[in-house]
Amino acid sequence: MSEQTRASFGGKISAILVAAGSAIGLGSIWRFPYMAGEHGGAAFLLVYLLCVFVVGIPIMLAEFAVGRRTRMNAVGGYRALSRPWRWLGYNGVLAAMFISGYYYIVAGWSLEYMVESATGRLYCSADSFSEQFAAFQASPRQALYTVIFILLTHLIIVRGVEKGIEKAAKVMMPALFVILVIMAVRVAFMPGAAEGYHFFLDPDFKEAFSADTIFTAVGQAFFSLSVGMGCMVTYASYFKRDNNLTGTAFSVALLTLLVAVLAGLVIFPAVFSAGLQPAEGAALIFVTLPEIFRDMPFAALWSAVFFILLTLASLTSTISFHEVITAYLLEEHKLSRRNATRITSALSVALCAVTLGFSFDIDWGGIKLDGISFFDIFDYTSANILMPLGGLFTCIFAAWRMKPTLLRDELTNDGSLRGRAFPLLYFTLRYVTPLLLIYIFVKNLGMV
Repeated sequence: MSEQTRASFGGKISAILVAAGSAIGLGSIWRFPYMAGEHGGAAFLLVYLLCVFVVGIPIMLAEFAVGRRTRMNAVGGYRALSRPWRWLGYNGVLAAMFISGYYYIVAGWSLEYMVESATGRLYCSADSFSEQFAAFQASPRQALYTVIFILLTHLIIVRGVEKGIEKAAKVMMPALFVILVIMAVRVAFMPGAAEGYHFFLDPDFKEAFSADTIFTAVGQAFFSLSVGMGCMVTYASYFKRDNNLTGTAFSVALLTLLVAVLAGLVIFPAVFSAGLQPAEGAALIFVTLPEIFRDMPFAALWSAVFFILLTLASLTSTISFHEVITAYLLEEHKLSRRNATRITSALSVALCAVTLGFSFDIDWGGIKLDGISFFDIFDYTSANILMPLGGLFTCIFAAWRMKPTLLRDELTNDGSLRGRAFPLLYFTLRYVTPLLLIYIFVKNLGMV
């Protein structure tokens, strides 16, 4: 598809908002807080910050360069530059599929809680919030809200790049920030909030640099920045030639960090104010936050506002990994956008149906086989294996297989930008990031 006929985002701000919308989602507002809660709060935050800048941004720039250079989907982009490396694009599509198998389910949780809060039913039941959450997971409503969320994503994707993805990002991203800031200000006045700030902002350096914390933080950086899954390759293929890729990558990373930090500033002060534990796992915001809102004036209103935020964040991310698969089907199999979108949505329904079809009453709401949750498997495999693996080989591809002049041309817009940071970036991509990822993989396997 030529650059003249291929769809593109309207401008530089649109490119940033769309890419940030992919990065900012449940990864920052749902997954980051409970990962931080399980790994020492501030200790995890410190390592996560380092991972974003040392690992996330260089890989994002490499993916941007591949996508805009080739103007193709993830598989087509790598194949166009080096046919043997097309497997790297397939790895991204596979990661997007794995995420589809459980992400829509969690997104459906946010939709359920938004509706229950808005109608006041969340606070009318005599059951505890833990019991309500378990009852919801065991009910047909979980499947219903999962399908509704897939349909919402489908309706945006089928409208195309400009009318669907770009237009949605321009509305949802500012709304997300406004709601999150309001919530952060509100919880700051809760009694006992200072203990939550201490947990989240005062790191224990010994715990921060444990192998488990580092490995988990790297996985979170990949998950929250949407790198290593073909998304940034796909979105960059819609960037215009005058987009500053370096500026876009740093803007996306900073916005993602801002949302993650704001989410922590909302959740941890509130958790400690209520005398609850931060290491509640995946159910943290669905079990503990309603309990916190119960003691606030206008509890249903605040709860509804928060879960509207979570729903918007979920949708900005489901759009991105849906588009990875849709673009692959559209371009590699010569389908219309409508048919490619239908197949992707049907595949998402099927994957979630497999997950939900074997679910029973556990906090994770996932499939269990011999004590192992498929929800855990999908999450761990995508965030801790497929995406870091994709990121590692993206570094190797960009720094060792692509010509340095090609990479420099993309990052400097064919020399129109000065590109003073290019030598440092190239050195980081060539040595620092891949060696760090290899070491973390080996360390996590207990080989060193």
